[in-house]
Amino acid sequence: MKLASTLLIIGAALMGAIASTSAGGAEIAPAEAQQLGVDAYIYGYPLVTMEYTRRVMTNVVRPEGTRAPMGHLIRMRAYPTAAFRDVTAPNADTLYTTAWIDVGKEPWVLSLPDANDRYYLFPMLDGWTNVFQVPGKRTTGTGPQKYAITGPGWKGTLPAGVTEYKSPTSIVWLLGRIYCTGTPEDYAAVHKMQDAICLAPLSNYDKPYNPSAGTVDPGIDMKTPVRDQVNRLSAPDYFNLLATLMKDNPPAAADAPMLAKMARIGIVPGKPFDLGRFEPAVRQALMAVPQYGVEKIMGWAKAGIAAGANKDVNGWLFSTKTGIYGTEYLQRAFITAIGLGANRPEDAIYPTSEVSAAGQPYDGSKKYVIHFDKGNLPPVNGFWSLTMYDEQFFFVDNPLNRYTLSARNSLKTNPDGSTDLYLQSESPGADKESNWLPAPKGRFVPMFRFYWPKESIIDGTWKMPAVNEVK
Repeated sequence: MKLASTLLIIGAALMGAIASTSAGGAEIAPAEAQQLGVDAYIYGYPLVTMEYTRRVMTNVVRPEGTRAPMGHLIRMRAYPTAAFRDVTAPNADTLYTTAWIDVGKEPWVLSLPDANDRYYLFPMLDGWTNVFQVPGKRTTGTGPQKYAITGPGWKGTLPAGVTEYKSPTSIVWLLGRIYCTGTPEDYAAVHKMQDAICLAPLSNYDKPYNPSAGTVDPGIDMKTPVRDQVNRLSAPDYFNLLATLMKDNPPAAADAPMLAKMARIGIVPGKPFDLGRFEPAVRQALMAVPQYGVEKIMGWAKAGIAAGANKDVNGWLFSTKTGIYGTEYLQRAFITAIGLGANRPEDAIYPTSEVSAAGQPYDGSKKYVIHFDKGNLPPVNGFWSLTMYDEQFFFVDNPLNRYTLSARNSLKTNPDGSTDLYLQSESPGADKESNWLPAPKGRFVPMFRFYWPKESIIDGTWKMPAVNEVK
């Protein structure tokens, strides 16, 4: 009934919008068409980005590295390196166990073994990047667990002991993260846990299941970062793909007003987008939409602060509005662009900084320090880390092969009990190297990760320290 009601609401909104627009599209002015197009672009950015990410990550015959065919588990055995380009702002604190599945035809069952109190989480993202469920130590504990991920409109009976998690969309991205210190012994322990994780269609539950090999589409660009591929799409290609994807990945009922706006320029779920229906001035205005859409999305880093969606504390930009977005479409698109796969704030918060305490962009030729007073390191129930990215939010190659700093680096404290973290391209010296996060020669972006943050982080009573340049 809930799905039927949602479809009725969306259908009524679309019919009303279509009825108010002429078949030739002549009734809409270029400026209005462009504004509607930008709104539609921002709204659809997560779904289109998820699809491109899925294509790249599943375009292989068998699991290899960070990729695997649909329905196969990707068990990453080591931290990503600087060569990794599939997802922006990658994580080098946990070993990923991920998969892309299509639950449109039947449910898939995920079986998680006993984690023996190890910290882990297994967020499940729908096609719009919403984290609709997140089993793990914080939410469901670390004992053995089984979940059936069901698609929109599915009804049926599940085996005893299997909990249903309903996905709002057919496409689901399982994005499991298991904490690992990175030592050979801990790698082995996590590998054992990864090997015990099982994923299979419901029809194969409790039966031997060997997923079929994938096929490689030579037309898929496997080298260009996904974000660049999405940003380069023309307006017709982008809107045609968006309309196609919305057929199997239905918008939420709350999206009805947005769908009505989109229908005014011919963007309707399951229907081809026809730019030729408009007069030349309108066509020209719509062709410029991707450029303005990307600019608005990336501009939200600052604009979102004034709107209250993001916070700026001592030069650190972060948000407690991630993972579940509702109708905050610009926030959702922004998080997609800089950190696809972001968790709910209860699971992780990602303070990011692009300028020092002096208000200047970071420059690898300079030296910076983050100072924590005694007893004032980030308060978390899980763990914290600081990651170094280049200005495109990818890892930075360096002689130490070090992409993060955290407690596992055996950080040295100062005589007064305080802790300094060093951000620079050259070593600060052997006595300080344990606290050094290597930076590139040019621009860079540091990002903290607070896994399972304590309430003092979420409510803002604990403050991030500023990053100061060392003269």
